[in-house]
Amino acid sequence: MEEFHKVRRLPPYVFEQVNRLKASARAAGADIIDLGMGNPDLPTNKFIVDKLVETVQRPDTHGYSSSKGIPGLRRAQAAYYARRFGVKLNPDTQVVATLGSKEGFANMAQAITAPGDVVLCPNPSYPIHAFGFLMVGGVIRSIPVEPNEEFFRALERAVAHSIPKPIAMILCYPSNPTATVVELDFYKDVVAFAKKHGIFVLSDLAYSEIYFDGKPTPSILQVPGAIDVAVEFTSMSKTFSMAGWRMGFAVGNDRLISALTRVKSYLDYGAFTPIQVAATAALNDPDIEQHIDEVRQTYKRRRDVMVESFGRAGWDIPPPAASMFAWVPIPEKFRPLGSLEFSKLLIEKADVAVAPGIGFGEHGDDYVRIALVENEHRIRQAARNIKRFLGTADDTLHNVISLNAHR
Repeated sequence: MEEFHKVRRLPPYVFEQVNRLKASARAAGADIIDLGMGNPDLPTNKFIVDKLVETVQRPDTHGYSSSKGIPGLRRAQAAYYARRFGVKLNPDTQVVATLGSKEGFANMAQAITAPGDVVLCPNPSYPIHAFGFLMVGGVIRSIPVEPNEEFFRALERAVAHSIPKPIAMILCYPSNPTATVVELDFYKDVVAFAKKHGIFVLSDLAYSEIYFDGKPTPSILQVPGAIDVAVEFTSMSKTFSMAGWRMGFAVGNDRLISALTRVKSYLDYGAFTPIQVAATAALNDPDIEQHIDEVRQTYKRRRDVMVESFGRAGWDIPPPAASMFAWVPIPEKFRPLGSLEFSKLLIEKADVAVAPGIGFGEHGDDYVRIALVENEHRIRQAARNIKRFLGTADDTLHNVISLNAHR
């Protein structure tokens, strides 16, 4: 049976192949250490849960909510930007609540993209960055992730050779999946380029608070005049361990926020009101910095344990400066297999699940993404499993090559 047009535009979701293998292994009794999906294992802070429980007791909170976010929530997000970044936002025209940053990106694509419009997207990158635009008929042109001279040369080539001219570029720093970070000067150059060529900038800042080396992550909106061209997407999923609550924001340029707000008004009624009230309490909490720092320190400890224990096991992990992920080259012997087959092998032979780099774009196929979503004990256990796996690398590769040859 022929697939629908939009479904045909999407490649096979490679993460699903890993998830199926993981579920099968668990059903057979295997203890899989899951370092694949970026699903925080830390509990949501009790006072946030208590506010949800308190609010859900009120019958007046059970009706349709506000698609753009209740006023108090939008004011709380504007106040957070003022405290954290020194950025002044109008909560009525420059802030909209989203059902996580993923929904925000997808609906922004709906709002601004005509069929055939060109969008510049990092490769590798979080899948929705590209596929949100592909699903609505856009065309993706890849740009590098690393914030160096080649990045800007790629932008210049894209503008010179794209017909029609690109309408937007997507940025994501700290990067998912690569954990790359940038300085504010990089954003200044991006904003200057965007203004010169009439291109919007869509910045994904979901990992703004998960940084490890003492340098807070900047916002593109800190650049003077950035609000003329930029919108930034944030999420409470990682910072507050509220992934399943589906609460995020888009903030910035009035015209883009207005377009997103209008599209959303046709598609949803916003998050459940008690969730929005609890999210407001989280953002307004006087001890917010302490709570965020506790989360940050937890991920830093896990990062350090992973780098040390995996290194001793024979697999060097480049220590990420930020985010809850490590972007790790596949061990050289296994690199010809590609990231999907290597990820499958890790489940079968080491009881460890990671995310194959190919799922983030073809330029990610020599890597896997490892998430810091298990405690230190489990990370050390994963390292021991991997050490045994790497010790049998020659036999494993011989068997895999023989099996493929007979297919």
